[in-house]
Formats: sequence, C-alpha cells, structure tokens
Amino acid sequence: MSFERAHYDAVVVGAGPNGLAAAVTLTRRFRHVLLVEAADTVGGGARSAALTLPGFVHDVCSAVQPLALSSPFFRQLELHRYGLEWIHPEIPLAHPFEDGTALCLHRSLGATADGLGPDGRAYRQLVGPFAESHEKLLADVLKPLPLPEHPFLMARFGLQALRSAKSLAEAKFQSAQTRALFAGLAAHAMVPLERAATAAFGILLAVLAHGVGWPVVKGGSQKLADALAECFRQAGGEIRTGVEVRSMADLPRAERYLFDVTPRQLLAIEGLGLTEGYRGRLSRFRYGPGVCKVDWALGGPIPWEAGACRKAGTVHLGGSLEEIAASIRDAHEGRMCRAPYVVLAQQSLFDPTRAPEGKHTAWAYCHVPHGSAADMTEIIEERIERHAPGFRALVLARSSMPAAAMERHNANYVGGDINGGLQDWTQLYSRPVLSPFPYRTSNPKVRLCSSSTPPGGGVHGLCGYYAARAL
Repeated sequence: MSFERAHYDAVVVGAGPNGLAAAVTLTRRFRHVLLVEAADTVGGGARSAALTLPGFVHDVCSAVQPLALSSPFFRQLELHRYGLEWIHPEIPLAHPFEDGTALCLHRSLGATADGLGPDGRAYRQLVGPFAESHEKLLADVLKPLPLPEHPFLMARFGLQALRSAKSLAEAKFQSAQTRALFAGLAAHAMVPLERAATAAFGILLAVLAHGVGWPVVKGGSQKLADALAECFRQAGGEIRTGVEVRSMADLPRAERYLFDVTPRQLLAIEGLGLTEGYRGRLSRFRYGPGVCKVDWALGGPIPWEAGACRKAGTVHLGGSLEEIAASIRDAHEGRMCRAPYVVLAQQSLFDPTRAPEGKHTAWAYCHVPHGSAADMTEIIEERIERHAPGFRALVLARSSMPAAAMERHNANYVGGDINGGLQDWTQLYSRPVLSPFPYRTSNPKVRLCSSSTPPGGGVHGLCGYYAARAL
C-alpha cells in the first residue's frame, strides 16, 4: 500500500465513529493526518449496506443515535454542512404488552408521564430534573473521568444512577408495566439489571428521549460516517481503506499513532513496543455478551396490535422486568434464553429512502452469550409475531448475523460485544486499564481511542475526541 507521504504528524487506525472523530480533532493541530481502515468503507459500527434485496438500505449495527445527536463534539462540527440529516420518529420508543397495549417514551416528558398513570408523578420526579438540564448532565457523564463541571447535578444523578435498575424500578414504580419500560431502557447496557449502576443507563436513555429524541439518520447510519469523513477530508486529511494493520510495518512513519481498536486487537499488532507489564494489564480487559442481529426486507409495515408501536422508531419486546432481567442475566452467564429481550427499529416508517415505495425494513437484535454462533432469527421472529400477527407473511428477505458473524463483520465486536467491552461499574471508567490517563499506552507514541476507552460504547465519537485532545 502506497501513501501520499512517507511521514505523517499522526496516523489513526480504524475509521469507526471514534477513529473519525480522532482524525478530525487532530487536523485542528497537525497538517498531515492519515486515517486507515481495514474495510472497504469507513464507518465501523455506523455503516449501512444492502443486506437483503436491491433498494433496501439496512444499518449493519447502530441504527438509532441519540448519543450522536447529543454529542458535544459532533455538535461542534455542524455536520449538516456535509449532508447529514436527522429524522425524528413520532414516538421515540414503544414497549408493547401481551394485552395489546403499550407504554411509550415520548419526546415530551409530560406526555410520557401522563401515559404512565399512577407512576407518572414518580417518573417526573426521577427524570424531570435531568431532562431539564440534559446538556449539562451529558457533558459531565460523557467525560473521561468523573470530575464534573456541575457537581450538584451529578451528585443528584448519582444518588439514583448508582443503584441497580431492578431495585430502582421496584422502589419507584407501582405498575409492572412501568417497571418493564424502565428495565428495557437499562438493558441496553448489556449488564445484569441486579448490578450496581445499571439504573444510570435507564435514566440516561429516558433523558435523551426528552432532551434530543431518538433519531435516525436519513439514508442510513452510513451517512453519519460519510459526513465525518468529508469533514476530515476538507480539513486536509487523507483516508485509505482496505488497509489491514497486522504490524507497525504496515503503516508509514509518524510522530503519533491512535488506534480505534479494542485491547485484544491492539495486542495482536506486531512492533508496537508495549511493555510486558502494560500488555499484561491490557490482556485482563473484559468483554461482555454478544448480540444476534437480524434485518428484514418487508412487503409492508409491521402490523403491530398496539397502535403506538406503528408510530415508534424503536420497539422493545421484553414483557416484564423479571423477563428482561432474566434474558440479560442468561446472556451474561453464558446461557441461551428462550424468551430474549429484543430491541427493534423500523426506520423506513419515517425515512422512505430506506426501501422501495410501499416496502419497508426492520432491524432487531437480542443478547446472546459471548461469541455464540447461535442464530436466534426464529426466536426473534416469534417474539415479533406475538405482538404483530401477520409479520412473517410480510418478510421478503432476511439477513442474520449471530454474534460470531458480527465479529467477522467488525473486528471491534469481539465475541459480538457491540460496546467494545463490558460496561459494568468496575470497568466503565477503568477502561482499558485503571489509569488517570486512559488513552495512553506504555509507548508514548501509541494511544487507544476506541469504545474500549471512556466514555465507552455508543455512537458519540467522544472516545476519539478526548484521546486526540489528550495529545
């Protein structure tokens, strides 16, 4: 592989959202920045592809991006200038139940609380103060180290967030349905809901819904990556795709290198010059459960029994708090669950560019044990059919990616873990190792900037942004 130059100020390896964010940030200080990517396209977890039939656009991993819209760094870039358009579903989230009803997370805090009946007041008290100050809260939560600029707000958040999602839901809400709604939010962390600090994820996702919404990108998540890439190019950056880095000999000389990879991949690269002590610490990094993901090309919209689901961008299929907790616990402990919690997105209801006229797409995943080769398509479809009779009759084509296939598609999804490593409270701020300088390695020229560093998983680019700023 030939590059434009023999020597660069900085080289970034991996063009996922964090690698792209790091590259853009580096152009603010350095003239010659190179970004290399093993795949044929940039994007990492924010890629789109024709996985089923011609004319159907599917998000390969990330599909709904509240963190991207709320990201303090992405907001600086004014990505609409590079073609990025956001679309907001009428309802961010619906959670249906066996009786044909559903609870919803609306953009409006008041509308959400009103729909929760006797739990409405408790919901306002729990989420309201943080929704009103969502920009301040998110700026502090999504930082490398918990040194808040708004300590009183963070202290109030911590009093609730450090609890387990299960205990908080049971203490705050009377209704089994409201508890299930909150459990479905917290379950995005892929950490057993009995664990400390899992309540934080449930609160934050609710706050995001009210503060910025749960939007999708017009035309597919790839458009977000493309906008970041164009921003980088216009700043003078160079991008090379199809470059697999197995050794430092595969890269040109540079003053500094940033790797948007997880610890396991970094350790496999030859010639990094890392000390044995640091390599040992890095090798103890823990990964979480995987996901099995399915995409569908559909002959029409999903025929949900609950009318609210027909207006929602995201649908959680999980029944009760106990059922959702059991599903996450089983995946975490290496067991297959026959009634898994399912996250489903139906982007084409709001973005007609995703499918031919009159047709639709759907995207869903469930949690499975780390590295599992099990194809959960039939079980996922059974769950959907229970709430939307006639769904299977609409399926024109499907694409299934078990956890092992997810890793083959994107090496950062080790064992199918889409968060770049387990995000329990012991590893949330100590990723990849416990250090006041989390992005540094034992080689001063080499840094990590992936979701295996703070603030962790999600399409927000902040791991790359903070890693590059730390230079």
